[in-house]
Amino acid sequence: MAAKVYFSREITSEKVLELYKLLGKELCGSIAVKVHSGEKGNQNFLKPDFWKPVIDHVGGTVVECNTAYNGERNTTEKHLKLFDDHGWTEHFKVDLLDAEGPDLVLDIPDGNKIKKNYVGKNIANYDSMLVLSHFKGHPMGGYGGALKQLSIGVASSYGKGYIHGVGNPDDFWNSDHDSFLESMADAAKSVVDYFDGKIVYINVMKNMSVDCDCCAVAEDPCIADIGILVSDDPVAIDKACVDLVYACSDEGKPHLIERIESRNGVHTIDAAAAIGCGTKEYELIEV
Repeated sequence: MAAKVYFSREITSEKVLELYKLLGKELCGSIAVKVHSGEKGNQNFLKPDFWKPVIDHVGGTVVECNTAYNGERNTTEKHLKLFDDHGWTEHFKVDLLDAEGPDLVLDIPDGNKIKKNYVGKNIANYDSMLVLSHFKGHPMGGYGGALKQLSIGVASSYGKGYIHGVGNPDDFWNSDHDSFLESMADAAKSVVDYFDGKIVYINVMKNMSVDCDCCAVAEDPCIADIGILVSDDPVAIDKACVDLVYACSDEGKPHLIERIESRNGVHTIDAAAAIGCGTKEYELIEV
């Protein structure tokens, strides 16, 4: 069955909330709102005031995990300071899921490359999740969207290295690339299973650089803004975003497409679909 993906070309905070409501899937209990805090110096990440209406509506707690590389987000102390500097704590309650160990280990019995996923243990405090993704390029994954937020985003600092190294954190930068992409798909599936489908995904195609929000020095956006997408299927929403990039008429799109293709980014989508993380079949409902 095709997944429903709601889409609007209008990009406003109010439209984000409108599409969330239109999906008709109310999240329950204690809600984790997964965001990208934005590396210090990055100019493209979506700011807290943009997300405020939908986060206020669900009454959730903003969550993140520490990084596995040098920067301003690789320790709890620095990361919390950056949350302050970027204005998140001014608006929301913030929880670094892996602020203190030990990690929570999620089993992935049907994983192709990894059979365990190491996530911040505080995830156990939540009943459902709202995944807020800034769709754009990525230096390693080709693109960043819902599947990356579920996998690398929810993984602890150690878990990020585990995914990148395909089960061997010491092989962070040298693992087989397609195996790394498949490991991301495996990790994403573990989080989907953990919440038993009680997740909603919002992808915003705005400020689309070839670089991720994790880059302190990132290229400026290379392609015009496209829109907002909302779904309860992470594979479908990422596939729809990639399709919209290819379908658009903006003259800057070859640069973003080159980034996606040179890193074989769609392989993550294919791998996630193959293990039942979601479906590539979708109905795009333009609002």
